[in-house]
Amino acid sequence: MSEVLVAIEDRIGRLTLNRPQARNAITVTLARELAAGVRRLGPAVDVITIRGAGGTFCAGGDVAELDRLRLTGRQELAGLFLSFRDALRAIAQADVPVVAIVEGHAVAGGFELAQACDIVVAAESAVLADIHTRFGQIPGGGGTALLPRLVGRARAGALILTGDSLGAHQAREWGLVYEVFGEAALEAGVADLLHRLTRGSRAARAATKRLIRDGLELPLAAALEAETEAVLDHLTSEAGATAVASFTARKAGP
Repeated sequence: MSEVLVAIEDRIGRLTLNRPQARNAITVTLARELAAGVRRLGPAVDVITIRGAGGTFCAGGDVAELDRLRLTGRQELAGLFLSFRDALRAIAQADVPVVAIVEGHAVAGGFELAQACDIVVAAESAVLADIHTRFGQIPGGGGTALLPRLVGRARAGALILTGDSLGAHQAREWGLVYEVFGEAALEAGVADLLHRLTRGSRAARAATKRLIRDGLELPLAAALEAETEAVLDHLTSEAGATAVASFTARKAGP
């Protein structure tokens, strides 16, 4: 059975982590299937969602597999982390927004997976945490690099070093979650967000996503220069001409 289910519906790509019996814990297979799923869907859809089966987003790395790989040697163990890192790279490189839908727990690697997505929405009862240090572990899915960029060094350091948990509303206050929905409103809320993400120009969204991602790694002046070049490229393209005509028609309307 596939550890990641892949589906397309109305130009929405849906990836479901499919190990509910293990709270969707990450294995080498799951990481590889996740990367492949993102890359397969990216060219064919306008937005991708990632969700966990069984009411839990992801409980992090699979402990049994981690221990088995550790006993076989460093190179085999590295394969787990490199496969997961490749899945996060696929998310970053996708031309479409990738939305994490967090229900239940997103902890350790599951929290890192959510951080790697472009947008995170959560059920009101969701819990997000990096619990590595609680168990004498070090984050291995990008948390020490991603979280400080998202919430700042002080908050990231405290959260990782204590292993404290965030509820969905606090995660939203910190900027880690975009929208929080009550359990009964989750499906409708997600559907509305996905509708908003599929409006307008796919090319413009792709360029904007790249600018946001790349801009975090660039000095401010270089990021602003990249934005200027991108908007000029877009406006002088056929897609840009269509967008300008549409906006002009809107402004001229009643």
